[in-house]
Amino acid sequence: MLPMGLGYVEGVTHDYRRHGTTTLFAALGTAKGKVLRQCRQRHRHQEYLGFLTESEKNVLETLEVHIIVDNYATHKHPRVKRWLAARPRFHVHFTPTYASWLNPVEIWFNRITPQAIRRGTFRSVKELVEKIDQYVRASNTHAQPFVWTATADWIFAKSSDYVNVFPGTAH
Repeated sequence: MLPMGLGYVEGVTHDYRRHGTTTLFAALGTAKGKVLRQCRQRHRHQEYLGFLTESEKNVLETLEVHIIVDNYATHKHPRVKRWLAARPRFHVHFTPTYASWLNPVEIWFNRITPQAIRRGTFRSVKELVEKIDQYVRASNTHAQPFVWTATADWIFAKSSDYVNVFPGTAH
């Protein structure tokens, strides 16, 4: 990384080389605050179905599962819809466009990024995934229930603002 300077925030040296990326799928159990994660090479419906299947194994059969996702095509793929239709205890909620803040796991993503990933130097994808695993283990060790501090009225008012400002975002 290059230091901040007058007129620019930050940069990388001319010989910076990215050693690959990973897709991080994560589910936040709001009752305990623990995260289930899976890193995959790609972000297609096949990988998402694998994550859903793994998640299903880790959630008690007696519990209803509420999945909050954005409108990425992967989440709406016909095979994903069929998988969900066969599991009536799984309920999907799509966030309005530009309202990812309605998804509690996004708060967790907002923590892992600066605390473990941003400005990191990883010589391989394996090293990046190991860092993510290390963060998840530590996060789960100190997990606490997720509690909304906003009122339901405020959330509904704020989300209706998005629907009015960005037509076609209601779901």
